Amino acid sequence: MSDDASTKRGLSVRHEPHRLQVVRVESGAPILVQHAAADNRPYIHPLLAPDGKGCLTEDQPWHHLWQHGIYTGLHGVNGVDFWTEGLSRGGLEHDGTFHPRPLATPRAEGNIACWQVEAAWRAPQAADILIERQSWWFEDLGSAYRLDLDWELQACTDVTFDACAYGGLFLRMPWRPELTAMAVDSDGRGRAEAEGKRSRWVAVSMPLPGRPTHAGIAVLDHPGNPVHPTPWRVDGNYGISPSRCILGGWQLRSGERACERYRLFVFCGEVNPEVVEHEWLRFAANP
Repeated sequence: MSDDASTKRGLSVRHEPHRLQVVRVESGAPILVQHAAADNRPYIHPLLAPDGKGCLTEDQPWHHLWQHGIYTGLHGVNGVDFWTEGLSRGGLEHDGTFHPRPLATPRAEGNIACWQVEAAWRAPQAADILIERQSWWFEDLGSAYRLDLDWELQACTDVTFDACAYGGLFLRMPWRPELTAMAVDSDGRGRAEAEGKRSRWVAVSMPLPGRPTHAGIAVLDHPGNPVHPTPWRVDGNYGISPSRCILGGWQLRSGERACERYRLFVFCGEVNPEVVEHEWLRFAANP
């Protein structure tokens, strides 16, 4: 890809109070949709492959009905679960809820679009525990995308976060058992070996419905994050998540903020570790 080619691409954003669509101007077709419906978890789905052939995300897969493409969540926030949306055996009795505010006007210029999602994380007793802010920055490179997230949690009260095997930013792709998927981390470990290990990045690729060849996403952990290199969830269905909580519990005092930064590098083809590492170096150089 060339910078000259990428700057010729144009993006626009169709904006509604609880949904926005990032659109390639030349085709008029959305390539990414951000959802922020009232009283629901915010998430991104669909996200199309950069060449427009196939969708890289999956919403409510049969094996995890509470998962939604690209989203965030945590277990054990002052004893409240912000992960399973009441769909686990315990129901909503111990599950918190998400309450997004209407989406502010996004910005689009050339091949870049930016937007922010803000949501209250609320306990079953109707008290807000956290205010979440997701600041997204999307760059269309033609043959690839960069999708950057600044993720902030602000405590509405003193908050204790429990240790857990997974939680945080999560990516769910449309994996099927019959597909030949691949996952690799920055140390060359495959799916099973990467589970729970610390690494700079994890990348996943697979064939997609309507696409015979691979496309994939690499999630990059910024060196400025609190526990970089962060340990990762890499599950048996090729879902991936940089998960600070794997290392143990942590706390925020009322009014304090925790910030983490990630890049999703979206590509066509199988995972190329050299390309992903080059992208991580570029991301890491930005303070």
